[in-house]
Amino acid sequence: MRTREAIAQAVEFDYRLKKQSGGAGEFAHVTGHIEPCDRPFVFENRVVGGAIPKAFIPACEKGCEDALTTGPVEGYPVMGIKVILEGGSYHAVDSSEYAFRTAAQLAVKQAISQAKPYLLEPIMRVEVETPQEFVGRVQGDLSARRGLLLGSQTQFGDLIIQAEVPLVQMFGYSNSLRSLTSGMATFTMEFACYRPVQ
Repeated sequence: MRTREAIAQAVEFDYRLKKQSGGAGEFAHVTGHIEPCDRPFVFENRVVGGAIPKAFIPACEKGCEDALTTGPVEGYPVMGIKVILEGGSYHAVDSSEYAFRTAAQLAVKQAISQAKPYLLEPIMRVEVETPQEFVGRVQGDLSARRGLLLGSQTQFGDLIIQAEVPLVQMFGYSNSLRSLTSGMATFTMEFACYRPVQ
C-alpha cells in the first residue's frame, strides 16, 4: 500500500513529437485533456475523421498509462485520472506506434504537472477491542495518530472502537497498544481508501 498522487483540475494538452535524424524520422501529434476521475484510470478516445489512424490509438492509451507510473510531486504512481484523446495528426512515413506512445506519454506527463498534483495517502480502517478502563487512552492515542474516530460498540463487556487512521501512523501500533492496555486489547486493520495528505 503506497502513497499515490492525484490531480486537482482539468488541463488541456497539445503535444507534437518530431525527430529527424538522417533516415526515417518520428512524428506524432496528440491533443486532448486530462481531468480528475473517481476511478484509477480512464482513457476515452474522441478522435474523429482519422486525425490519428485507429491502429495508433492503443499505443496512445499505453503511453497515457506509462505517464502514470511516476508523478511530479514525489515520484509516486498517479491515480484518479481520465485522459480524453480528442485529436492530433500523423505523417504517412514517420508516424509509428512507438512515436504515438511516446507523444501520449510526454503529453500526459506535462499536463499532470500543470493540473495541481497532490499526494494521496492510504487510510486504514482500524477496530480496537479493549476493556472499558482503557477506552480513553486508546481513543486519545488513535486521535494523536491523526485517526478519525467513527464510533464504538460494546461486545461481551469490552468496547470495540472503530477509526480510520493513515497507514503511515500505524507502524509500531501493536507495541503501543500492548503497553497502553497492559496487553489486554487487540486490533484489526484493513485498507479503507486514499485521502489527500493533510
